Amino acid sequence: MTSSLEALHTHEVPVTIPETDNKTALVIAAHPDDADFGAAGTTYLWSNEGWAFYYLVCTDGSKGTADAHMDPSDLIRIRRDEQREAARRAGAKDVFFLDHVDGELQPTRELLGDVVRHIRMLKPYAVFTHDPEAFIVRNSFINHSDHRTTGHVAMDAIYPSARDRLNFPEQIAEGLETHNVKEIFIWGSEKANFDVDISDCVEQKIHALGAHVSQGLSSEDPNSEFLKFVRERWRGEDGRYTERFRRVVLFR
Repeated sequence: MTSSLEALHTHEVPVTIPETDNKTALVIAAHPDDADFGAAGTTYLWSNEGWAFYYLVCTDGSKGTADAHMDPSDLIRIRRDEQREAARRAGAKDVFFLDHVDGELQPTRELLGDVVRHIRMLKPYAVFTHDPEAFIVRNSFINHSDHRTTGHVAMDAIYPSARDRLNFPEQIAEGLETHNVKEIFIWGSEKANFDVDISDCVEQKIHALGAHVSQGLSSEDPNSEFLKFVRERWRGEDGRYTERFRRVVLFR
């Protein structure tokens, strides 16, 4: 028998875009390019519906190259510029960088405070982020440890840390206020329950991803392996393109 508490917290997930006066969304990503893989299509679509999207990138992207001659400081600068351009192409308002070391992200108090600060500052209705539960994805690849950590810390930041005044009280003393995020959209989840049809803007998603030239994602060559990957990865059996999320509507 379902307990009364479980029943109280169980409700149907909506199938349409959220109806809210607070049309602000924060995309919390591990590396430069992750936000665009996860949600560039949704960012573009919803931005055209009046939403303001912001990207928060947790690491500096300093390990993302196979080029033996690439200096990490140069790579950080390049990937910052690429992410800013990709966000512009997707319609995001701004990008914030936390600059934790790529490949070494841990669920520290410092990282949690950084994420809480941006939630309190931007006051998003919705947060988009990685799946903290996914270790092996589709029996084909290992989910990067930075991805898992980012999703983990994002959850802890949303609840209870950003909500409670006595968590990071120095932020409250600075003038920030507590904030309750209302919905979470988790990409890369095998528990997906919400699809955003991006068929009409899949080229815009490709255009955004194409800004990440250092990652081999240039969209200039129409026959590139990158374009083949994108079209296969996000195309369903019906020929439509979707970004899939686990949508969590937090109990009010």
